Amino acid sequence: MMTIKLSMALLLTVAFSLGSKAQNVPLGPDQTVPYQVITESANYKGKKALAVQIPESLTVINDKTLAVVKNINFHNGIIEATISGQPQKTAGETARGFVGIAFRVADNDSKMEVFYLRPTNGRADDQVRRNHSTQYISIPGYPWEKLRKENPEKYEAYADMVPAEWIRVKIEVKDDKAKLYVNGASQPTLIVNDLKQGKDLRGSIGLWIGPGTLGHFTDLKITKYD
Repeated sequence: MMTIKLSMALLLTVAFSLGSKAQNVPLGPDQTVPYQVITESANYKGKKALAVQIPESLTVINDKTLAVVKNINFHNGIIEATISGQPQKTAGETARGFVGIAFRVADNDSKMEVFYLRPTNGRADDQVRRNHSTQYISIPGYPWEKLRKENPEKYEAYADMVPAEWIRVKIEVKDDKAKLYVNGASQPTLIVNDLKQGKDLRGSIGLWIGPGTLGHFTDLKITKYD
């Protein structure tokens, strides 16, 4: 009985320790540094949020299109957020409302890992498009085109979602592994067992969007393991 009580106490201590590291992060233009995007505060679908989009006049030179959250040093842990993506009115036919979360974003945006969504694919009639609803990429060196060509289906998966609506995401990161959960699912939608930038990278969190996207972000919460 004493052993059971000690074990329970230890578990409660660990749980409290993890919980105490949870941080709710406010999102606004003053709390982020934009790279090839513009940001503004917004009230969207009943929530105070940060709107992020790429200026139409800008010629994007890479996948580093994000607003980096200030004063975050993240390695292992859990990232939770509520996000929404939709194609801009002027976007081309290939726009999918690309929206996601970058993590371990190194100084000067030089390296990062990214999970993102293609919300217009979630309920597409084309099954192949559905299979590409969620995506992992790694910067530099691993855009979606390369990963899809060299490892078909390994870094993409299906999840039900709708453009322009709020989508809850959770990312769990441990060393060289990461899992993406969508809309409160108990099982991960996408599992990556070989994060391309390696297990030791540390950095910030980024609010990532792709070409032709209007993205909204809110409810950012970070729980650090180390």
